[in-house]
Amino acid sequence: METEIIEINPLENARPFYQKAAELLASGGLTAIPTETVYGLGADAFQPDAVAAVFAVKERPSFDPLILHLSNARQLDEITEVPEALRETVDALAGEFWPGPMTLVLPKKGVVPDIATSGLPTVAVRVSAHPVMRGVCKALGHPVAAPSANRFGHISPTSAEAVKKELGGRIPLILDAGACSEGLESTILFPLIDDRGKPAVRILRHGPVTRERLRGVVRVLKNPRLPASGGEEDDERPAAPGQLTSHYAPSKPLILVDPKEPFEARPGESYGLISYKGDSPLARQDCWAAVISLSPGSGRLAEAAVRLFAVMRRMDETPEVDVIVAESLPETGLGVPMMDRLRRAAAQRV
Repeated sequence: METEIIEINPLENARPFYQKAAELLASGGLTAIPTETVYGLGADAFQPDAVAAVFAVKERPSFDPLILHLSNARQLDEITEVPEALRETVDALAGEFWPGPMTLVLPKKGVVPDIATSGLPTVAVRVSAHPVMRGVCKALGHPVAAPSANRFGHISPTSAEAVKKELGGRIPLILDAGACSEGLESTILFPLIDDRGKPAVRILRHGPVTRERLRGVVRVLKNPRLPASGGEEDDERPAAPGQLTSHYAPSKPLILVDPKEPFEARPGESYGLISYKGDSPLARQDCWAAVISLSPGSGRLAEAAVRLFAVMRRMDETPEVDVIVAESLPETGLGVPMMDRLRRAAAQRV
């Protein structure tokens, strides 16, 4: 299969391209679509065969549910059953963070195919801040199921070129609107009534909408885990995307280390360092075949978050490097989701 790449400027007349992508989705095809977080692999969420194709193309296990993208928050009631006790909380979250990088896990309506939710009674939904994703959703007329546009477990793509490297020849179309502005997958929240009878949320996946920002809108529970089925604990079935222990991984082994501690290189292995600012004691060691900084000199977590996956991919593609070493980051604000991704990427090493 030949993969067509169409460059789109959302500030110009992009409707014909949205319509072309929507027609492809309506026919059961797949297309890669940019969001503000990462590029997604889109399918018509209401066509089970198309959703099944997403799992097949990504080589994604069927127990890992997908996120459904909406063109606007008004569509929420078309696919979810928001409990009345949580309506005010859900509306407040949607009003504050949509369009944007926040996903809500809510009870689903029967119109949502079970394959999209991996058989769970809940569905993960969000309204992207990217005009291309919203434009395609609007042109299609209903939700787009879209996990990240990469092979399962690999580094998430933040550019059309990264999508091409991952899925070129596997999908017919990539909509190229440049690099993603956030660089980390959306924050996933589970709204619930706690044991005191009060509305709250549990963070299922940390992302650009940080705990600090959420606290201004809703009470956030400390426990980050949720029983996968909403009932008994079941470690085999994640309740939302991105919860598996090993994920977001490069093809090379990745080691996570303290930047203040000396690193001992093993004979016969060549190492590349992903450094936060590039000026740590670790970065000054002379054992590195390559050093790439996430936020050179300035140490801004926002800049580091945007660059994280692109830098991981660049280091993975550096031929002189056998093993990737990544500095641990401050676990505050955006440092929390970045460390989550790095820990999951490092979990592949044996």
